[in-house]
Amino acid sequence: MKTLEVTGKTIEDALLNAVNELGVSRDEIEYEVLEEASKGLFGFFGVKPARVKVILKENPVKKTTELLQSIVKAMDLPVDIQVNDNGQAIKVNMQGPDLGVLIGRRGETLDALQYLVNLSVNKNLEKRQKIILDVEGYRTRREETLKKLALRLADKAKRRGKSVVLEPMNAQERRIIHTALQTRDDIYTFSEGEEPYRKIVIAPKKS
Repeated sequence: MKTLEVTGKTIEDALLNAVNELGVSRDEIEYEVLEEASKGLFGFFGVKPARVKVILKENPVKKTTELLQSIVKAMDLPVDIQVNDNGQAIKVNMQGPDLGVLIGRRGETLDALQYLVNLSVNKNLEKRQKIILDVEGYRTRREETLKKLALRLADKAKRRGKSVVLEPMNAQERRIIHTALQTRDDIYTFSEGEEPYRKIVIAPKKS
């Protein structure tokens, strides 16, 4: 967390000096008054300026954007980064040509990048922020694909009277499958195996 000690004729002057030096807005800082200004004797002798310790607040949205910009720049990828903080999570959608390299096989590269960004941005933050990365709506399309797959395989398990085992998935994708089938009363789902090979089993309920 960046700190700065500044002085000014008044506390407000000191804070103005701080935001100008840091290049931030007033709401991006916190401060602690170290010493009040003193006019001294007759306004001339022993005059002391106000002394303030300014703390730059962590801005997870700004930090996320800057980190991703540095990553795609290093990869020489022209990317438009759109960031939205809805209060529950920071959602990032990246758009541009030839961004398949950021997705990887079944989203593995995107998941790894998301993990690293969460790790980096949340370092030293008092309150953890959830950051979700997406590339041109890939996660939305993938979620719809998984929901359709879940319903199709649930029908298959019920029809054959035998359990169906899905391919290994990450926790986020397994959650989509479980949620898609949680209202079904003719089948049930559970996960088995160890990460990263943990998979979902869809089993028919016995009458």
